[in-house]
Amino acid sequence: MKCTLCLVSAAALFATTSLAQIPAAVPAAAQAAATPALTVETSANPELVGSLVSKLGVTPKQAEGGAGALLGLAKGKLKTEDFAKVAAAVPGTDKLIASAPAADAPKGGGALGAAAGALGTQAAGLAGLAPVFSKLGLKSDMVAKYAPVVIDYAQKKGGDTVGKLLGGVLK
Repeated sequence: MKCTLCLVSAAALFATTSLAQIPAAVPAAAQAAATPALTVETSANPELVGSLVSKLGVTPKQAEGGAGALLGLAKGKLKTEDFAKVAAAVPGTDKLIASAPAADAPKGGGALGAAAGALGTQAAGLAGLAPVFSKLGLKSDMVAKYAPVVIDYAQKKGGDTVGKLLGGVLK
């Protein structure tokens, strides 16, 4: 009788547990192992990421995040209509930008501090991206090495106008 009660209780427990709750019980290490590593082919822009990997000797994740950081900086500095030209020339621009680690906001500032941190990065230009590149495991001098590769790619894909727009904010 007790075994029947145990089975009924276990069945009731599983019936009330949704599939959405199960991943919470899986250890983070197991989830990370189940997530495939980013490759050039699975990146937001395989051609640009592949170029950065081969020219700079970085990983696909570093290439994608660094390109995204540069494009994010350009997005903040260019007029909306000008950045739209860049985005049209660089496939996966939004995903690249999303792959860049967020810059740390100044401590104690809340939302206002976060906004000031983002504006400070834009005002500082390429030098302001050093903390973002650091989060990718890259030294600050890599920012200047990424810029010509990204500008060259955008110019090849979108023409001289796009190259000049991007080059104007990333130099």
